[in-house]
Amino acid sequence: MTNPSAQSESNATAPTNGDDPGGPEAKVRVPGSTNGAVSGYYGAESIQVLEGLEAVRKRPGMYIGSTGPTGLHHRVWEVVDNSVDEAMAGHCDRIDVTVKADGSVEVVDNGRGIPVDKHTNPKYEHLTAAEVVLTVLHAGGKFGGGGYKVSGGLHGVGVSVVNALSSRVEVEIDKNGKRHGMSFKNGGAPDEPLKVIGDAPVDPDTGEPRTGTMVRFWPDPAIFKEGTEFRFQTLVDRFQTMAFLNAGLEFHVSDERNPSSDEVVLRFDGGIRDFVSHLNGSKEALFDEIGWFSEDGDDEQVEIAFSWNTGYNTDGIHSFANGINTIEGGMHEQGFRSALTRTVNAYARDRNFLKEKDENLQGEDIREGLTAVISVRVVEPQFEGQTKSKLGNSEVQGAVESVVYEKLSQWLEDHPRESKQIVDKVILAAQARSAARKARELVQRKNAFSAGGLPGKLADCSSRDPEKCELYLVEGDSAGGSAKQARDRHFQAILPLRGKILNVEKARLDKILSNEEIKNMITALGTAGLATTAEGFNLDGLRYHRIILMTDADIDGAHIRTLLLTFFYRQLRPLVERGYVYIALPPLYRVSRGKDGRYAWTDDQLQETVRELSSDGKGKVSIQRYKGLGEMNPEQLWSTTMDPETRRLHRVTVDDAAAADRVFSTLMGDAVEPRRKFIERNAKYATLDV
Repeated sequence: MTNPSAQSESNATAPTNGDDPGGPEAKVRVPGSTNGAVSGYYGAESIQVLEGLEAVRKRPGMYIGSTGPTGLHHRVWEVVDNSVDEAMAGHCDRIDVTVKADGSVEVVDNGRGIPVDKHTNPKYEHLTAAEVVLTVLHAGGKFGGGGYKVSGGLHGVGVSVVNALSSRVEVEIDKNGKRHGMSFKNGGAPDEPLKVIGDAPVDPDTGEPRTGTMVRFWPDPAIFKEGTEFRFQTLVDRFQTMAFLNAGLEFHVSDERNPSSDEVVLRFDGGIRDFVSHLNGSKEALFDEIGWFSEDGDDEQVEIAFSWNTGYNTDGIHSFANGINTIEGGMHEQGFRSALTRTVNAYARDRNFLKEKDENLQGEDIREGLTAVISVRVVEPQFEGQTKSKLGNSEVQGAVESVVYEKLSQWLEDHPRESKQIVDKVILAAQARSAARKARELVQRKNAFSAGGLPGKLADCSSRDPEKCELYLVEGDSAGGSAKQARDRHFQAILPLRGKILNVEKARLDKILSNEEIKNMITALGTAGLATTAEGFNLDGLRYHRIILMTDADIDGAHIRTLLLTFFYRQLRPLVERGYVYIALPPLYRVSRGKDGRYAWTDDQLQETVRELSSDGKGKVSIQRYKGLGEMNPEQLWSTTMDPETRRLHRVTVDDAAAADRVFSTLMGDAVEPRRKFIERNAKYATLDV
C-alpha cells in the first residue's frame, strides 16, 4: 500500500521526468540565447512539434500516471491488458509473465498474434500492422475494426508507450505457421523491419503451429529514475485479480531474479464468485453461499457476486469495467448502489421488517459488511483519464440498475433465510447510525478554523494554505514535545496521540466517533466527519495536504502506524487516494566518531557508514540505535525527519484497493489463522528488531 521506495519529501510530492507540464521553473528561451533567462520573445520558432513517440518520452506522466513505481508497473499492465483482451474475445486461455534475471519483463500469450501483414492506411502502407501498433500512438485493433467486441486497452497507446519508455523491446509473433520478430532500442527506434525468423513451434496439445505474441521490454533508467526494479508480489496481486475476472484464464508468473522462488499459477474457474470468497477469507461470513447473477445484453454484459460478513466496513464494493479496476467507481458502481438500496428497502417493507412509520434504510446501512464485485463489459467504454480509474458511460448506470433490481429481488425471494440475516444486520446498522449521529454532530459543531474548536494538544501552524501545511500525527507526548520544538511553526502542525488508537476494523461508527483520539484527528483535519458516512464529510475543509504519520521504530510504533493506516484507509480513504497521507522515516542509527556524526536508515547504510568512518584515521566508532523518537533532541529530529530538504517520507498509495482491503482485514480483523499465514508468508521481508 505504500510506495516501496524511500524518497525525500520534495521528490514524494513533486512530479518528475516531465509529469509537470510547466511551472515556476519554466522559461522561454530567446533563439540563440544560452543563458535561459525569461524573455518576452514568442515567435514561430518557439512552437515545438514532437514527432512519433517523442511526446511520450517528453511527458511520460501523461501516459502512465507517474515515473515512480506505479508508472513502472503500469507498463506491465498495458502489455498484459492486450493479452487479456484476446482472452475476453475467446482466443487466449494462457498468459505467461516472467521477470527476467536482467530486470526485463517478458509477456507471452497464446492468442491470435498481432497482425503481420502490411497496413492498409496509405500513410503507413510501408509498415506491417505490428510495426504500426508498436510505434504509432492511437493505433490498435479496438477502434471498431471488428477485432474485438469488448476490450480493456482502448486508447491505442499501450504497447507503443511501453516501447517509447524502454531502452530495448523485443517482439515475437507466431502467426500463419511462421515466427516473426523485430526489436527496438532507445525509446522506440526499430533495429530492422519485422521479418520471419523461423517456423512457429508446434502446439503439443493440438499438433498445429502455435499462435500468439511475446513482448519483452527493458525499462529505461533515464525515465524511471526512482528505479527499474519490479516488485514480484505487486505483479502477482494484479494478475490474480485478472484471473478472477476472467474465469478459466490461466496465468503463469515467475521471477528469474530469485532462483529459489516457485512459479505462481493463477486460475479460477468460479470467476468473481471465487473473488468474493478470497476477499472474505479473513472475515466471518454471514452465510455460506456467495450470491451471483449476470446478464448479457447487446452492448453491455453485467456480472455481480456478493456476500455479507459480520464486520462493519462499508467500503467493500470493488468495480471493474472490461477487466480494468475502476478504483474511483463510475456509472456501473452508482447503478449498483442505487439498485441495492432500493431493492433491500422494498424487500424489508414487503416482509414487514420495516413498519410504515419506520424511515427507509440508507445505503451505508445496507453496505455494512457487504463484499461485492461488479464486473461490466461495454462495447464503447468511456474511461476518465488514460489510467482508466472511473467509468463514465451514463447508459451503463441504467443497465446495471435494471439488472440488479430484477436479479437481486429474485435472489432475496429464493433465499429467505439469508435474506432475513441480511435485513437483521442492516437494521442493527441503521440503529447504530442513529446513535452515531449525535457523536458526529458534536464533532461537526466545532469550527476547525477557530482556536477554540481545535484539540487542546494540537500545536497548529500559522499558515492557512492547505497546500503548504503539514500535520504530524506523533506517537506519545514525549516525541510530540520534541516535534513541537523542532518544527517550522509556519507550516508544520503537531498532534500528539496517546497510546494506540481504536482498531476501526472491529468497531461500528458510533464507537469510532466517540473515541477521543479519533475525534481530535477529525477536528484537526477539518473534514467535519468521516468519508464513510452519507453526510458530513467535507474534503474542501481539509486543513493540511500532507498528513504525516510519525511513530517509533519498534514493534509498538509499527502497530500504531498500522492502526492509523487502517483508520485512514477505512474511514478517510479520499485522503489516501489523493496522496495526502505519508509515513515519516526517522533514521534507525546514528554513527559517530569524534565530532563526525552521520545517520543511517538501513542496515546496509549502517555498515557502509561504519566502514567510511573507520577509514579517516584513529578513534572509536560508536553506534546509537534509535528505538524511540524521544531519543532524538529537537535539532536531530528536525534535520533527519522533519526538514523538507533532508527528510525521507513514504507516500501512502492505493494501487489495488481489493488487495489493500484484504491486507487490512487480515492484519486487523478477528480471524487468527489468516493473520498467522500472512505473517509466515511475509516474514522474509521483515527485519528483526532486538
